[in-house]
Amino acid sequence: MGNSSIAQVLKLLISVGVCQLAGFIGSLFTSPAVPTWYATLKKPSFTPPSWVFAPAWITLYVLMGISLFLVWREGLSERNVKAAMGIFLVQLVLNTSWSIAFFGFRSTVAGLIVIVLLWICILFTMYSFLKVSVPAGLMLIPYILWVSFAAILNTSIVLLNR
Repeated sequence: MGNSSIAQVLKLLISVGVCQLAGFIGSLFTSPAVPTWYATLKKPSFTPPSWVFAPAWITLYVLMGISLFLVWREGLSERNVKAAMGIFLVQLVLNTSWSIAFFGFRSTVAGLIVIVLLWICILFTMYSFLKVSVPAGLMLIPYILWVSFAAILNTSIVLLNR
């Protein structure tokens, strides 16, 4: 394996690792609240069982990481790559912030505000990624679909627990 191949593998590992780290940080706020506070909330009938969330998010973070790698490998000397990666990092911070707002602060309304901002930022991320790498942008479709579902779920929880 040449230096270039090693560099690409490292970029891939870093990209996926950063996304998984964001998920891990979010889980530090989520895990303690699920069996306690979250269990007491009224939830809509379409709420998935709690065990579904971890594998879904782990898979989404892998896809996000691969997507980030596909953009990064185009080179940081490219202005659109830097911009796309910057937008990606903003949405990743918002992603983690949702767990902090919803589960950490135990605020369904704060969670709703953050998830709306996150959804918008994912759209911007997808658009900027598509301009650099079509596969990278398309790989974010499951992510925005899941966050759309999560936003509907979050909204329903807000309404049911007024």
